[in-house]
Amino acid sequence: MQAVVYDRTGGPEVLAFREVPDPEPGDGEVLVDVAAVGVNFRDVYEREGRPPYTADPPAVIGVEGAGTVVGTGERVAWLDVRGSYAQRVAAPRAKLVPVPDGVELDVAAAAMLQGCTAQYLVTDSYPVAEGDWAVVHSAAGGVGLLLTQLVRAHGGHVLATTSTEAKAELARGAGADEVVVGYTGFAGRVRELSGGEGAAVVYDGVGRTTFDEGLTALRPGGRMIVYGAASGQPAPLELHRLAGAGSLFVQRPTLATYTRTPELLRALAGAVLETVAAGRLDVRIGTRLALAEARRGHEELEARRTTGKLLLLP
Repeated sequence: MQAVVYDRTGGPEVLAFREVPDPEPGDGEVLVDVAAVGVNFRDVYEREGRPPYTADPPAVIGVEGAGTVVGTGERVAWLDVRGSYAQRVAAPRAKLVPVPDGVELDVAAAAMLQGCTAQYLVTDSYPVAEGDWAVVHSAAGGVGLLLTQLVRAHGGHVLATTSTEAKAELARGAGADEVVVGYTGFAGRVRELSGGEGAAVVYDGVGRTTFDEGLTALRPGGRMIVYGAASGQPAPLELHRLAGAGSLFVQRPTLATYTRTPELLRALAGAVLETVAAGRLDVRIGTRLALAEARRGHEELEARRTTGKLLLLP
């Protein structure tokens, strides 16, 4: 079969598309024909060799996708099966989620990692309530577009940030009440919109660039939720700042916590896929590339030229 392999860690140039042996399922595993592969920043971290994401090279990269089980035809999706940038994967049954009727496999692949992230952010990390103001950074990205829709579905308001006006239009289309182009000035604007109170929550997947201003955007008792760090990790935080700014909360959740058992995974992913099937959540696939174009996909993602989800098609 064909797969995307890295023999050493480094930049996008280390990704090679080549013939590798078909995987052989072990105990508790099944062989899956891959229909679509999700490209994520965690794949960049794996490629670069950042613990805990990297494997020991040579390795097939990636963890997210959707396809059909060989021999049974079951339609399944996953978000944590190593070696997913390939035409076939050997996947543990415990890590597979059924794809409901009415959801195409490429949409299921696009919804898994980012959809589950958005779901736990609005239901657990901070349960959005009617009338809450939320700041959603990188709102035209895969998580951002889904987060915006889910905040609105829970009765909240969204101040979105994007890097360009074209991306701002996508955020508005997802339901954002207000968009700030660029990643500065959002704190003052959300205070204006909330009558001086501030945001109930800041959903921050950017990190270093936005973290400090995000703390000033929050209302007393508000929550700063850092779920990613596309611009780098925030500087160390002195705890007294949280008290001085109004008894704030800071959280760094991970998807692994919410999918640590097969039951939790199926409940979370099932809720997302059923919402998609019911037409209440629009999963935007911004780019589809051939599996052989994985290097280009990583270059586009790292240059912030993507919107919505980037998929590779074997």
